[in-house]
Amino acid sequence: MKRKAVFPFTAIVGQEDMKLSLILNVINPALGGVLIKGEKGTAKSTAVRALAELLPAMESVHNCRFHCDPNGINYLCDDCAAVIKAHKKLPVESIKMRVVELPVSATEDRVVGTLDIEHAIKHGEKKFEPGILAQANRNILYVDEINLLDDHVVDVLLDAAAMGINTVEREGVSYSHPARFVLVGTMNPEEGDIRPQLLDRFGLSVIVKGEHEPDKRVEVIKRRLAYEQDADIFIAGYSEQQNELAGKIMQARQLLNKITVDNKLLESAARLSIGLGVDGHRVDITVIKTAITIAAFHNKKAVDLDDIKEAARLVLPHRMRRRPFEDSGFDWNKVENLLNDNA
Repeated sequence: MKRKAVFPFTAIVGQEDMKLSLILNVINPALGGVLIKGEKGTAKSTAVRALAELLPAMESVHNCRFHCDPNGINYLCDDCAAVIKAHKKLPVESIKMRVVELPVSATEDRVVGTLDIEHAIKHGEKKFEPGILAQANRNILYVDEINLLDDHVVDVLLDAAAMGINTVEREGVSYSHPARFVLVGTMNPEEGDIRPQLLDRFGLSVIVKGEHEPDKRVEVIKRRLAYEQDADIFIAGYSEQQNELAGKIMQARQLLNKITVDNKLLESAARLSIGLGVDGHRVDITVIKTAITIAAFHNKKAVDLDDIKEAARLVLPHRMRRRPFEDSGFDWNKVENLLNDNA
């Protein structure tokens, strides 16, 4: 049976903030994922799956349970590290990035994996049964209706996303493995929100809405009908755009560690957080990391003020303190003024 073709990422109409947030997290998974809020039928799941399909195959250690990167020596699992320590060469295969879905009903053990304590006691060795975080390593972890997930499970996910490592501890026995993934959570605000403490842990957040311009809605209809009529022909029509975007993403990954940030811009990010009354230092750091990633995506050598402004638009709104019944709108004029005053 032929696998159903995935709708091209570059064929999605509108939703520019959502698409940019996903791209930035794929370039730099250390951003901490993205929370997408919006009504149903706004291409949220389509965009996530399309992004994974867009990217070229990556090198992976053959038969590794965590599909370790053979070139990422500092992020290998214990088994792969042992092979390297024995001065052996890691067997390599090519695999595609995929979307790993986490069901709302998932328990903590299902997410983090389980340790066989009895086996450890009897045989003096660790026996670990991988969970969803193991599958998600170097992939996209997609959680639909994340606001309905148990708070503790969300906390575990966000910890792993921030640290890049999943650690399981049971009865004094612990096991760690790499868990570097792009976390994408989607939710409909009408079905409940996430606690502010957890909301702050997401790197980026965007709100998506259906298109309100007739021309764009017509284009959505046309593209969907064309895709359903003949997916192969439709996808072929976007191959050039797909290849161009994929190349841009891969180039940005290479540039990421070479981007410079002027101290004046670091100060601007800090003063912005102070001026907006945002708690903690996570905001400042995430704004700068996002601005660096944006600069890399645009093939720049250094971050500029426009990159800081674009980063702020994705990083700040979900972190702003609001009083009960306060309007959820965000005053961008204040952001602009604070950044321009400090430039």
